[in-house]
Amino acid sequence: MTVTAAEALVGQLESYGVEFVFGTCGHTNIALLDALGPSSIEFVIARHEQAAAHAADGYARASGKPGVLLTHVGPGMMNAVTGVATAALDSIPLVVISGDIPSYYYGRHPHQEVNLHADADQTAIYRPFTKRAWHVHRVHDLARTTERAFWTATSGRPGAVLVNVPMDLWSRQVEDYAEEYPLPGGSALPALDRATAERIAEALLSAERPLIYFGGGLREPAARQALLDLAEHLDIPIAHSLMGKGVLPDSHPLLLGMPGFWGLETTHEYTKGADVVLALATRFAETDASSWDPAYTWTFGDKHSPPSRLLQIDIDPAEIGRNYPVEIGAVADAGDAVRAIGTAVRAARPEPLRREGLRATIATARRTVFDAAREDGRSDDFPLRPQRILADLRDALPDDAVLVTDVGWNKNGVAQCYELPEGGRFVTPGGASTMGFGPAAAVGVQIAQPDRVVVALIGDGGMSAQLPAMPMAVEQGMPVVFVVMNNRAHGTIADLQAASFGRSYGCEFTDTEGQPYSPDFAALGRSCGADGYTVVAPADLSKALADAIARRRPAVIDVPMVNEPVPTPGHWNIKDIYRGSFTD
Repeated sequence: MTVTAAEALVGQLESYGVEFVFGTCGHTNIALLDALGPSSIEFVIARHEQAAAHAADGYARASGKPGVLLTHVGPGMMNAVTGVATAALDSIPLVVISGDIPSYYYGRHPHQEVNLHADADQTAIYRPFTKRAWHVHRVHDLARTTERAFWTATSGRPGAVLVNVPMDLWSRQVEDYAEEYPLPGGSALPALDRATAERIAEALLSAERPLIYFGGGLREPAARQALLDLAEHLDIPIAHSLMGKGVLPDSHPLLLGMPGFWGLETTHEYTKGADVVLALATRFAETDASSWDPAYTWTFGDKHSPPSRLLQIDIDPAEIGRNYPVEIGAVADAGDAVRAIGTAVRAARPEPLRREGLRATIATARRTVFDAAREDGRSDDFPLRPQRILADLRDALPDDAVLVTDVGWNKNGVAQCYELPEGGRFVTPGGASTMGFGPAAAVGVQIAQPDRVVVALIGDGGMSAQLPAMPMAVEQGMPVVFVVMNNRAHGTIADLQAASFGRSYGCEFTDTEGQPYSPDFAALGRSCGADGYTVVAPADLSKALADAIARRRPAVIDVPMVNEPVPTPGHWNIKDIYRGSFTD
């Protein structure tokens, strides 16, 4: 039986278990949209391609399945660049399907073709950050390319891929290939060999001050349990990157918290004092490593005294030794590696090790941080202090709620001092630190997990950047609670500019008379069909949160907030740059 290529592709997507496609329409993809109409797959209209990409990203993070994004030629697929790059840099599986100009008009500059000073190739725009970008030249290559795209996005280190399809191919006739291109039934991730596991176990056992540091690549429940088993058996303190927050409960007695610019002083005492560091599924990002300045966070290599020895495990060989010299580097699945190391440790030392006073010291340090944030959160000052907003959130949300943040206080403050309960989830844009991620990503998370409470904790800058998220939530019937921390500014950058240059020009929102300005986000929410709450007194936030959570409807809570910097115990080289005192 012959069908159109669009119909065949929809059948292929159904066979892969795709339930949602996020995107916007355009003349180059409506043939595929028409084929999606009668299928089991729901198309989620996002009104803007960046919002669609963030929503697909959030769906992938929450569901564990690849997100699927549909874009249009030229401006459509370029609008999605920021969202796709955000997913790519956080190792989120995302399959982008983009319509393109008719294959027979290539280079003639038809409507919306990306072509001015070079021959058209819109796939080139995505190549710097996607794992692979395909341009489908023949309709008979579409099925195999799609299979390769899903496999590439989800295998090894997950990431984003692009399948670029000239619009005339959608309407061409093909033989219905009915599951002729199934995905591989399963793949064995690279394992840690026994000899290397034993070397790492020996290094940990002989260390006086070992430390385990993990990132966002350690998410599987079995991997988390293996990490806990290893750390508890040897009584090793544990630190996490920004992306690693929530992998282990903040209440664990060996968990130090986050190092780096927004890290904690106590964590830095351990990172700088460790003689052996086992690093798992982390890339030592600049802000997590205090711009790689050894005076603040990590002291690897012979140049430092005393030096730390780095044992690094990552599924991506490009990350091994990228930023620090490595004594033992292994390309392996982190979960498998931790299990293998744990087996080797128990074979060499069956009885658990206990380090006198370690857990009590960590518990005291962590409680100091959380209690200080709680104490600051008792303030009845108005506009509210950011710590008050976090404290009210913590009290109002169920333990299994998903907290999706944007950038600024909502990301950095939560990572630093919000005590995430066991069962809770923290979703944030790490690699790209994208303003505008939170609102739409929260909708994607809620679509993936409709029964959980999902809160988008965002600044007024981030909410303004992605207003399409509100109608998307309403249209989908998703009860996302948008909590807008409204300081009428790009607050974090305003603080940075004020500290460096004495003023914050161009960072604060003002009207024509220079007075602070903000949209009425609650009214905007109501105009879209959501519930809208304006906080006008300190006690209002708790009441609004309780009501919004109980009603299970899309809701926007506009919370006036003072502009207050997040404490920065670490270091970021931008401060040196602005002082003119940096070294390259």
